[in-house]
Amino acid sequence: MDWNFLFVTNSVLLGVGLAMDAFSVSLANGLNEPAMRRGKMAWIAGTFGFFQALMPMAGWICVHTVVEYFQAARRFIPWIALALLLYIGGTMLAGALEKKEDGERERKALSPAVLLVQGVATSIDALSVGFTIADYNWQMALASALIIAAVTFGISLSGLILGRKFGVRLSGRAEILGGVILIVIGIEIFVRGIAG
Repeated sequence: MDWNFLFVTNSVLLGVGLAMDAFSVSLANGLNEPAMRRGKMAWIAGTFGFFQALMPMAGWICVHTVVEYFQAARRFIPWIALALLLYIGGTMLAGALEKKEDGERERKALSPAVLLVQGVATSIDALSVGFTIADYNWQMALASALIIAAVTFGISLSGLILGRKFGVRLSGRAEILGGVILIVIGIEIFVRGIAG
């Protein structure tokens, strides 16, 4: 493939497709923390963008080096994503349903460890994109990964903004909705991975 409009268009479309899980998780994060500051929103969107760029590049490297090992591990990707998102969503649901003694629920801010797990869980299926860009040289693969990262950043940021806006309106139910969204995403990645 050459450096042309089609290359950029394909990379943008890959980014949009890959960013849908990150968008949904960002929406859940915004619902859970409606008072989130802009700097933190940029950090979260940047984390999702980073992992969405890292995974296709890792897949590309696997195709060009250890493809037989990657093929064997590929069937575990949906299971890993399911386990990670069920854990995070379940924890969020449990926290929402657990009441403090005075009847108030304490909202927990997104920790760096949870954000790291979310980044991996929402991007792990992007490893297989390394196969779709296998005919690119390393510069084109890197450029495609950076375009995917930029698209993911923008889409994740919009998810955070929407979630934050609706989180204020939904108040007490926002964290429950966020947990349910994460669990549904985990199941959707699993079903898509097993069927594909």
